[in-house]
Amino acid sequence: MDRRSFLKTSALGGTAAAATSLAAPAIAQGKRTLTMVTSVPDGFAIFDDAAVLLAQYITDMSDGQLTVDKKPAGAMVGAFEVFDAVSSGQADMYHSCEYYFLNQHPALAFFTAIPFGMTAQEQANWYYHRGGQDLHDELSSMFNLKPFLAGQTAMQPGGWFNNEITSAEDLQGLRFRMPGQGGQVLGRLGVSVQNVPGGEIYQALSSGAIDGAEWIGPYADERLGFQEITDIYYASGFHEPGSALSMAMNLEVWESLTPAQQKIVDVATRAVFMTNLSLSLAENGAALARLQDQGVTVRQFPEDVWDAFGRASAEVTEENMGDPIYKKIADSYFASLEESASWYEQADGEYMRQRNRVIGL
Repeated sequence: MDRRSFLKTSALGGTAAAATSLAAPAIAQGKRTLTMVTSVPDGFAIFDDAAVLLAQYITDMSDGQLTVDKKPAGAMVGAFEVFDAVSSGQADMYHSCEYYFLNQHPALAFFTAIPFGMTAQEQANWYYHRGGQDLHDELSSMFNLKPFLAGQTAMQPGGWFNNEITSAEDLQGLRFRMPGQGGQVLGRLGVSVQNVPGGEIYQALSSGAIDGAEWIGPYADERLGFQEITDIYYASGFHEPGSALSMAMNLEVWESLTPAQQKIVDVATRAVFMTNLSLSLAENGAALARLQDQGVTVRQFPEDVWDAFGRASAEVTEENMGDPIYKKIADSYFASLEESASWYEQADGEYMRQRNRVIGL
């Protein structure tokens, strides 16, 4: 019996069925409210912006036939509990990052970001045109979920540190906040990895519970006030070159929607992906300049640190390749990455080098 069948026949599955039955009168009346649990507090730049926009798009495009009731982290369930809540039918949908749930399946990492993986555009190429979305569906159906990408933060920085990283040896014993496969990589390099929810990072960093943390980017980081704690900021990171946010809906809830409502949800998530990405890219440059005006020093990791990140990243990937689902998704992902990267290097990459040289950027 697969997980979806089990859920349908278990007590949790009964809860999901009951929730669907209870919603029937509202559907018959032509209106329905969907409860969406999220992994960050209200007002978090970029991350919560995407959740707010998704709820607004679905409500507006359905002319109020579907209303999304967004619940911030902690209001209904904890930040890292949203996956189980929607899988079981306790909530209708979640907005989060798939790599928060690697304990459910390691291949979920591909639908947020993996170390030395895809940029935002490369991920969109794979997801929408090279089979990524179908693979996301296949994996998530094991957990009674229908998933979508619904936001994109773009390149995430190396993060905030209390002390400069001059070599790979400086990582030994460091207490650092980083989720996903990036955190697994740091763990192989001697870091004490802390998977702290977004709403708790500031307190952990300011109290000394952790020595450093990565978050989303200058715009979101500035809003959280990390510059009040430390002035050492590494601009480029190995771990999330293009980090997707996701929405997943309970599969029975999804199947109860009309075809028109399903198309609205699909189109809304695609619109949020691009709008959220452009918001992040539009705001990060100005935010970084403001951080520097406040005394923040922007740095880059030395090459030996990048090399250490690379070796450990390869080990993490190889370790998971024995899982057939992971391998199937990884093979598709890396084939698409190679295809996209070859073109970008010869076209966009050369153009940007020459543009910056010619006009003096």
